Amino acid sequence: MQIKDKVLLITGGTGSFGTAVLRKFINTEHFKEIRIFSRDEKKQDDMRNQFKNDKLKFYIGDVRDYKSVEPAMRGVDYVFHAAALKQVPSCEFFPMQAVKTNVEGTQNVIDAAAQNKVKKVICLSTDKAAYPINAMGISKAMMEKVAVAASRNLEETVVCLTRYGNVMASRGSVIPLFIKQIKNEDPITITDPNMTRFLMSLEEAVDLVLFAFEHGNPGDLFVNKAPAGTIGDLATALKEMFKSETPVKIIGTRHGEKLYETLCTREEMIKAEDMGDFTGFLQITET
Repeated sequence: MQIKDKVLLITGGTGSFGTAVLRKFINTEHFKEIRIFSRDEKKQDDMRNQFKNDKLKFYIGDVRDYKSVEPAMRGVDYVFHAAALKQVPSCEFFPMQAVKTNVEGTQNVIDAAAQNKVKKVICLSTDKAAYPINAMGISKAMMEKVAVAASRNLEETVVCLTRYGNVMASRGSVIPLFIKQIKNEDPITITDPNMTRFLMSLEEAVDLVLFAFEHGNPGDLFVNKAPAGTIGDLATALKEMFKSETPVKIIGTRHGEKLYETLCTREEMIKAEDMGDFTGFLQITET
């Protein structure tokens, strides 16, 4: 990255992604200040105590509230927009909450960034936005449309997107749950052993965002070509790793879950550009 002494804002920055970004940049010269914008003061305090770095600044607020987003944007050069409602069942039961955070919240972030002449905003999306069948995926698909539409009309702020599958061992993901069940000698609860998910590490998720950061033009969507695996195989691998004979309990598909996820739609693949084997990314230009 050819930048130095810039100001970065991460919305939803107390999550797994924000923590990974901090580990990568907190002790470099790329950013003179990294701002964490989120709702949870406890998680912010935990992060403050974990990193103990004067470069780190914290802003309490909610992306739903433009008046809390806009002041946090003042003086910012770049934004990683990670704030979202991500749990499929909770969004299924409270779809308007998903709309308010994932759609309206994204519009607020982009509007505040444009107001303060932020150089670039990277919005994080999910494979559930491709052929969406649940409220979470539909709200994320709309988030992508909001970002692309905004990118067409902004002259000083570049808005682009990343889309990826399940980030392994991230907060709320299934791997920490399986590990906890194995250690407690409880049955491993699986919705459907044949269910497939695209899997990537947290480091790969950060790398995808950084690739978009360096190469993204207005309206670009970058997708990581991640491998897919079944939930049954994932549980088996963890049992072997921990040398456990923990039984598996099939609990059935949860509300709104797909059996098979999709990273790119057929329509998107027609206009996608393969960015090469080394990067492993697809670039889809919507503008």
